[in-house]
Amino acid sequence: MADGANPNPTPTPRQKAVPDWLNSPIWSAPTPRHRSPPRAPSPPPPPPPPPKPQLDPAPPPPPPPARRYGTASDSESDYEGAATSSRSHLVAEFRVALERKVVDLAELRRLACQGVPDDAGVRPIVWKLLLGYLPADHALWAYELEKKRSQYSAFKDELLVNPSEVTRRMEMTTSKKKEHDSEGTGFLPRAEIVQDEHPLSLGKTSVWNQHFQESETVEQIDRDVKRTHPEMQFFNAGSSDALANQESLKRILTIFAKLNPGIRYVQGMNEVLAPLYYVFKSDPDQSNAAEAESDAFFCFVEVLSGFRDNFCKQLDNSVVGIRSTISRLSQLLKRHDEELWRHLEVVTKVNPQFYAFRWITLLLTQEFKFRDCIHLWDALLGDPEGPPDTLLRICCAMLILVRRRLLAGDFTANLKLLQNYPPTNIDHLIHIANKLRGLVPC
Repeated sequence: MADGANPNPTPTPRQKAVPDWLNSPIWSAPTPRHRSPPRAPSPPPPPPPPPKPQLDPAPPPPPPPARRYGTASDSESDYEGAATSSRSHLVAEFRVALERKVVDLAELRRLACQGVPDDAGVRPIVWKLLLGYLPADHALWAYELEKKRSQYSAFKDELLVNPSEVTRRMEMTTSKKKEHDSEGTGFLPRAEIVQDEHPLSLGKTSVWNQHFQESETVEQIDRDVKRTHPEMQFFNAGSSDALANQESLKRILTIFAKLNPGIRYVQGMNEVLAPLYYVFKSDPDQSNAAEAESDAFFCFVEVLSGFRDNFCKQLDNSVVGIRSTISRLSQLLKRHDEELWRHLEVVTKVNPQFYAFRWITLLLTQEFKFRDCIHLWDALLGDPEGPPDTLLRICCAMLILVRRRLLAGDFTANLKLLQNYPPTNIDHLIHIANKLRGLVPC
């Protein structure tokens, strides 16, 4: 009885650690499902088998449904084709929601989690509403847009002006005052350099000193922006439009760095900004597309507000820093799939920081195709739990989706897999992330 009693307790805790929905064959099924038909040709004895192998290739229609449940689909046409069936109805729902005098944000979030249609110019408005850039009251949109865009224009005039121009303006102001003071005295007015405002000044308030201190940040922004999605003509075609888009990204990031000295610019912020600017610049409403830079700036600030502490080096080891966030992801995985957590962190010793640091700080912009990333952000911005918790659930779902390969892998194989995440059906990924809803550790 002792021998028979021992084996039973071991599986019982493991089954408790893995929820029932994880025991579905979806998670353990090998990725290349379409290779199962070759088994039919193996028995060639009687004449009946030959027709069957010919019938197996004939049903290539089944692969599309299989793709829908999580196997990889790379081509952009497949991405659009999988969604076309419900898109027309979804577009109509979005139109009704957006045409209300006061937009129901709860309803809008519900729709956004299903995926925002790529056409009809819906996404730019939806994202602006979800990020709080536009108020729910439709009547206030024009006023708010004009106010924010004017504010951004003022930021550009104040923060992007050349220091020599600042000095020149100050000199003009000073000389005009002296001209006024010297009237009737018989002395000719003389121009003079404003105190501490010259290129060699070390004064803390000197615009020249600030300019040289910030030059390293500006150069880093310039390098990173030039590397932003080199595969996309929108950012890197060498055309005048692409160069103009790069300049807009540079200005946004430079202004953000100057307005936020505690964070400044952190490498990779360009990747977080890119989806926002792309969506707003692609707005079919040309009046809005022309203001994409100012709109993207304020929405970029809103996105980063939820992840601000992840970019602050001084907080890295605190309870709100990036390491704490990664630890929460580890706890979430342990809660939902202890077997996978143990294999990754105890058996193969894959530290979550090796892969999750990039996933979290860049908001998954480097793990998927750009269009898939846009779709993923629909759910990220629309989920009522908020982007930070939603991001952790999506990261945990990414681990669960490749659990079979991870459980079979060693340190090297698993690290390579997670640092080069395979193409995945985004709808299915979001579906799995939703199953983890409400259970993100604090």
